[in-house]
Amino acid sequence: MNARYLPEGLPIPIPENDNLSKPYWDGLMQERLMVQCCKGCNTWIWGPEWICHACHSFELEWQEIDGKGQIYSWERPWHPVHSALKGFGPYLIVLVELPHVGNIRMIGNLLGNPDQEVEIGAHVEIAFEHHLEADPPHTLAQWKLI
Repeated sequence: MNARYLPEGLPIPIPENDNLSKPYWDGLMQERLMVQCCKGCNTWIWGPEWICHACHSFELEWQEIDGKGQIYSWERPWHPVHSALKGFGPYLIVLVELPHVGNIRMIGNLLGNPDQEVEIGAHVEIAFEHHLEADPPHTLAQWKLI
């Protein structure tokens, strides 16, 4: 992927100190979208949690899911939300609903022309944006129209 959505100076996304989200970030590096599922009640969970909020089970496991969904909401920011983004606007942020895994929603950038028309309900799929030259190396989950 040629487009880069992390200009130099932005913080690198890494797992928290407790490593709760590590399976998610490791999965992205392998081009796998990983989310948690409760073994007690089969509820899909996003963002990462230690406990299921549906049945209060601590038995959560990470599973690979299909990275296809629909745009639930979107925004086109024109202002920099971080000093490293000065001069990088506008860009598109989408909230993607994944109906096949309990309608969990994930956020990311919508790739392509930042002036494009965006429709609620449009079908998208994950695009893995690798930053292997970074220290530490990482991969971002972006979205593209299908």
